[in-house]
Amino acid sequence: MFVILAIVVVIALYVVFIYNGLVRSRQMAEEAWSGIDVQLKRRADLIPNLIETVKGYAAHEKSTLEEVVALRNKAQAVPAGDVAGRAQAEGLLGQALGRVIALAEAYPDLKANQNFAELQDALETMEGELQMSRRYYNGAARDLNVKVESFPSNLVAGQFGFAKREYFEIINEADRAVPSVKF
Repeated sequence: MFVILAIVVVIALYVVFIYNGLVRSRQMAEEAWSGIDVQLKRRADLIPNLIETVKGYAAHEKSTLEEVVALRNKAQAVPAGDVAGRAQAEGLLGQALGRVIALAEAYPDLKANQNFAELQDALETMEGELQMSRRYYNGAARDLNVKVESFPSNLVAGQFGFAKREYFEIINEADRAVPSVKF
């Protein structure tokens, strides 16, 4: 009888250990998504300043500037938990921002403008931080997904409703392309 009780206790402790690991992995993925969300918000907040600075120099590039604003608004309208939708919207926004930054090459006065240079530097720094946040999130999502799919933790995950996380990645290959600017 004691042996059976000991086996039951060991199994129960193992289930608790697996459950706690799943909870820790889920929390890390949520924290990582929050980090991406913060970086995306910071980038979205910089865009109006960038657009206003560029407007003064490139007034006839109105359609490019309007596209960036529309894509920014679209990206912010994606529901918080929609990783794939957010990745797609942010990919399009990043591509449009690349076109705005490329405008500086065609406008030497804009390129030399201190405000534009500071905004461009801030945006480049932000893109680097965003890339690090994406990698961290994808790593946390990977760790959770491995636990959700691996035996025996998949048994515990299924019982307690743990689900796989989507990766934050660019879905459309065209979004990966270097933006082209033509005048």
